[in-house]
Amino acid sequence: MARTLCMTRRTAGAIQKRPGAVIHLAPFLPNASLMKFCSNCGHAVVLRVPEGDNRPRSVCDSCGTIHYVNPRNVVGTIPVWEDKILICKRAIEPRYGFWTLPAGFMEIGETTAQAASRETLEEAGARVEVGELFSMLNVPHVHQVHLFYLARLLDLDVAPGEESLEVKLVDEADVPWDDLAFPTVIHTLRCFFADRAAGRIADSSFRLHTLDIDKPMRPLTSRATVTP
Repeated sequence: MARTLCMTRRTAGAIQKRPGAVIHLAPFLPNASLMKFCSNCGHAVVLRVPEGDNRPRSVCDSCGTIHYVNPRNVVGTIPVWEDKILICKRAIEPRYGFWTLPAGFMEIGETTAQAASRETLEEAGARVEVGELFSMLNVPHVHQVHLFYLARLLDLDVAPGEESLEVKLVDEADVPWDDLAFPTVIHTLRCFFADRAAGRIADSSFRLHTLDIDKPMRPLTSRATVTP
């Protein structure tokens, strides 16, 4: 028999390319990533295209270090218990007070599956058995890649972590679609419920779902049919 569960908690350096040239930074580096000093030796860095490269990088002429800025992985799970999934209400910005799947930034030394399991434990107090990768969503305007794994809840000993106001189990009819935090979560859940209804979750015949979100957008507020 399915169980209902809801837990709450009260709770810029110089720019060089060639003389007179202008580098347009928007496609390459976010403002926040522009560094002034080398993290290796402490000397000032300059922004230029290194030899053999085609993008501007923060370069230290003192120690020769080239500082690369790479996308960040956000990894999480779709935690399943019988016919329900576990979701979290965010206690932090962005999207404070909106609902999401448990997920967060991958740490050095982790696999993506390990990161997904850790974030689920930290945000929802939930122990899970991580299954197959279900969705991979590129969000280049915020320099992120979001990955969600199917996961089986091992028990119902769950509780909101420091970054969650509340956690609860919901079935498809009770998903707060209008109050989901991010398009990546909305797309992942749409695909999950479509695959489950078609039997593709039960027999593991689902495909990896991908999506490119190439511009800022509000989370969608209506459900749509997912084409297999």
